Amino acid sequence: MTDTITTSRPLATYLVRHGDDNLVLAQRLAEYISWAPELEEDLAVANIALDHLGVAHHLLTYAATVEGDGRDADALAFLRSEREFTNLLLVERPNDDFAVIMVRQFLFDAYQVPLWEALERSADPTLAGIAAKALKEARYHLRHSRNWVVTLGDGTAESHRRTQQALDELWRFTGELFAGDELDAAMTTAGIGVDPASLEAPWRRTVLAVIAEATLSEPDDTTVRVGGRSGFHTEALGHMLAEMQWLQRSYPGLAW
Repeated sequence: MTDTITTSRPLATYLVRHGDDNLVLAQRLAEYISWAPELEEDLAVANIALDHLGVAHHLLTYAATVEGDGRDADALAFLRSEREFTNLLLVERPNDDFAVIMVRQFLFDAYQVPLWEALERSADPTLAGIAAKALKEARYHLRHSRNWVVTLGDGTAESHRRTQQALDELWRFTGELFAGDELDAAMTTAGIGVDPASLEAPWRRTVLAVIAEATLSEPDDTTVRVGGRSGFHTEALGHMLAEMQWLQRSYPGLAW
């Protein structure tokens, strides 16, 4: 169903995909802690990172249970190669500046809210429960990132320039949010998952409304970068995983 065999069972692979999205974004946000423009925002970034990490832990733990091959959430997080990660390309983009961090977060939050709303109705009760909890957090994340995008976009000339630049650079990675494959189709047919294409309309309503409020312009870039779901990533992910995984790989089986 995908170019990369992530797990031995389709449901586990589906769970890992969404777990990877949250794990990678949590790591990116964690990298920014102590660099935020103000103490309150530093705490907010840390808390959002923890929220994403918590969702990733629940999804990867459940994936390991469904797989039944003896792996746990830590093994899935720390002992897979770059090629075995199936996160969206958007979440692995580097923290170039605060505008990039907030625009990246906003574009992803606007996707995750309708995603969790749909998965809250999943026929799989465990996934539905995870989605219900994640939805509450995602709605807060969206309010937070939306406010910053508006503040920066409709702020000074420099903050407007940087925010528009961030939006232009990240826009090409948003098409992948809605690109489904055979696994998505199978999970949707089973009533477990959601068709990614169905999330595009609510995402666009949210994003375009905020872009207008922030006095920004919708990018005219029609390029669509895909590959993350199949394990084909930008070079940014490999560097990030090297830092994230080095302790477990240096000392296999290490436990606190």
